Amino acid sequence: MQPIKRFAHLAMYPLLTVAILLAPAAATGASGPELTQISSDPFTNVEGQHRTQVGSSTFQNGTTIFTAFQSGRTVGGGSAGVGYAAYNKRLGTWTNGFVDGLTIHRGDGAYTAVSDVKVGYCLICYNIWLISALVTGGPDGSTAVFTVRSADDGRTFKKPLLAATGQLTKNWLVCQFGGYPSGASPCYLGYTVTNAGNALRMRVSYNGGLSWGPERGTADNASGFAGQPVVQYDGTVVVPYLATNGQLRAFRTTDLGASWGASVLISNAQRHTAAGSLHASALPSAQRDYYGTTYVAWADCRFRGGCAANDIVVSKSTDGATWSTPTRVPIDATTSGVDHFLPAIGVDPTSYTPDTTRIGLTYHYYPQTSCTFSTCQLNVGFISSVDGGGSWSTPVHVAGPMSLSWLPDTTQGRALGDYLSTEVVWSGNAFPVIPVASARTGGQFNQAMSVPTGGLPITGRS
Repeated sequence: MQPIKRFAHLAMYPLLTVAILLAPAAATGASGPELTQISSDPFTNVEGQHRTQVGSSTFQNGTTIFTAFQSGRTVGGGSAGVGYAAYNKRLGTWTNGFVDGLTIHRGDGAYTAVSDVKVGYCLICYNIWLISALVTGGPDGSTAVFTVRSADDGRTFKKPLLAATGQLTKNWLVCQFGGYPSGASPCYLGYTVTNAGNALRMRVSYNGGLSWGPERGTADNASGFAGQPVVQYDGTVVVPYLATNGQLRAFRTTDLGASWGASVLISNAQRHTAAGSLHASALPSAQRDYYGTTYVAWADCRFRGGCAANDIVVSKSTDGATWSTPTRVPIDATTSGVDHFLPAIGVDPTSYTPDTTRIGLTYHYYPQTSCTFSTCQLNVGFISSVDGGGSWSTPVHVAGPMSLSWLPDTTQGRALGDYLSTEVVWSGNAFPVIPVASARTGGQFNQAMSVPTGGLPITGRS
C-alpha cells in the first residue's frame, strides 16, 4: 500500500489506503483547513483532459463514508471512468480505486464516456454499496444507466449490471436504509428521458440492484432534472428536482415505488448566471434528518437587488408535500457583491428533531460577482447550523482561490461537476468531497478530489 501524496498519479495503484493526517492536497493561496487528496485521474485517453476529476456523490453507513466521482473529463461530455473512495470512520483512513467494465478506457466496457455518478447503500441486502453511472457513446450510439455493486466497502466491485437504456441523462439512486416499514428495503433509480420531453422516470429494485422493475412516471408526467432523492423514516421517498420551467419541485411515493404522485412546488427560483463561463449547475441539493424532514438547498438571487448575485437558500418539508418558504443562508451581507453557487448540503441523519438538526453546507463563491474568465477567483466555503437552519455559524474558507483556467473545459463552460456532495458523520464532523485545482503543469491539469482532513466541525451561531 502506498500513501497518496499531493496530486500523486494513481495509475499503478488500483486500490490504496491513506492515513488521514497528510500534507495539504493543494496550495490554495488562502488560509483554510488542511485538505487530504483522496484520488487522482489515472487515465491517458487522448480525448480526455488529464488530470481532472469532477462531481461527487456520497452516502454513509455506521462505519464508512463512500463517495464516487468522474475522472478524466472530456470536452464533449462525460469522463473516461469512475473513481471512488471510502473513509473508515474508526481508523480515519481512506481507500480508493476505479470501476472496471463501464468504458473502453478501463476493463472491458463498451462505452466511450461515463457521467452522472451516484452512490447508494442497501443495508438489508447484506451491506451492498451501489454506484449508478450514465454511460454514453456505445456501439449503437445510445446511452444507458448501469449499476455496480460492492459487498466489501469498495475493495472489490462486481461486473456492472444494465439498469436502463434509451436517451437518458441525470440519473439518481437511493436505497431505503433499513427494513422499514414492511421488511422490504427497495432501491430507487431515476433518470430523465431526453427524447420524451425530459420526462422523469423511476425504477425500483428489491434485490440490491441485481434487477430493476418497470419504468414509471409521476401522476402528472413531470419533466425536469433530478436532484438528490431521500427516503424518510416511514419509507416515503421524496425527490426534489429542477423542473424544465426553472421551478424547484418535488414528487414522492408512499407505496415503495408502486406509484409516484403528482409533483408539487417547492419554490419558484431566480438565478444569476455565474461569470467567467463557469458551468455552475442550478440543480438542487437535498438530504434529510432522522425522522424525515427533508432539506433542499439551491443558488438563488431573490434577495439581491436586480438579481445581481446568488445566495444559497434552503427550504424544508416534513412530508414532501408542503414546503417552507425559502430562507437565505446568511453567509455575508446582501450588499457584499459575493456570488454563491453549487451548494452541497449535508444533514446529520441521527438528528431527531428539526430544531436540533445538524447541517453542514458547502458552497462555491466568487468574492467579486463582476469578474471575467481571467480575473474570476473561485473559492470553496462552508457554513453550519445546529438548529435546522434557524441560525448559522461563521463561514469557513475551505479551498481556493482557483483560476478558471485550471478547470477542465466543456461545451457548457469550465466544470467542477453538476453535483457535489457533503456528508455529515453521525454526531460528528462534515466531510465535503470537492474537486480542488491548482495551476497546470506540463500541459496537464491538476484537479483532484479532496476532503478537509478529519472533516469540518458543525457549530452554531458564533
